[in-house]
Amino acid sequence: MKLKVYGVDGKEAGRTVTLDDSIYGIEPNDHVLWLDVRRIQANARQGTHKAKERGEAAGSTRKLYRQKGTGNARSGSAKSPTRRSGGTIFGPKPRDYGFKVNRKTQRLARRSALSYKARENALRIVEDFAYESPKTQELRKLLADHELAGKKVLLLTTPEQTNVYLSGRNLKGVVVRPATEASTLDLMDAGVVILQEGALEALSTNLAR
Repeated sequence: MKLKVYGVDGKEAGRTVTLDDSIYGIEPNDHVLWLDVRRIQANARQGTHKAKERGEAAGSTRKLYRQKGTGNARSGSAKSPTRRSGGTIFGPKPRDYGFKVNRKTQRLARRSALSYKARENALRIVEDFAYESPKTQELRKLLADHELAGKKVLLLTTPEQTNVYLSGRNLKGVVVRPATEASTLDLMDAGVVILQEGALEALSTNLAR
């Protein structure tokens, strides 16, 4: 598969790059995609939810009234789960929701996501660019020149592009990642994926292992 290379100004650079079919042209595996996205979302959960059970709720343990002769149902302490302000029966406890997926499966998921983007013509290759300092207006102009303003964009860069990352922090819908660190969720959540030309080789090397 070949894609045109565009300049920073949104115009064609007059050349193309060839994408590796083993990465960008495979039959996407939907189950693996679902599994890896679920892993990412599960690992992001804090799991700090907590409800007090009977033994943890504040209150007296004194028997409320005598066992027999009142006409009421027998009752123990005020901390009973059946009473207002009592403990919670089988309430949530802090836990870790995370689980592991092996690396080969994670790479297959990312290849599947990239193949979907390639099918949908949602991949764009842009010439390498860098900023000497964070420049949000420059990145906003780049997106406008590529007619991507207001869209959900994932910009994949070479690892050292710190200023490009800082330039995109305040742009709504724009996510900047080093190409080798982009997750399956990043790829699937984006409407368009922009790849710096230099990042293409790094990503291909990372996913081919």
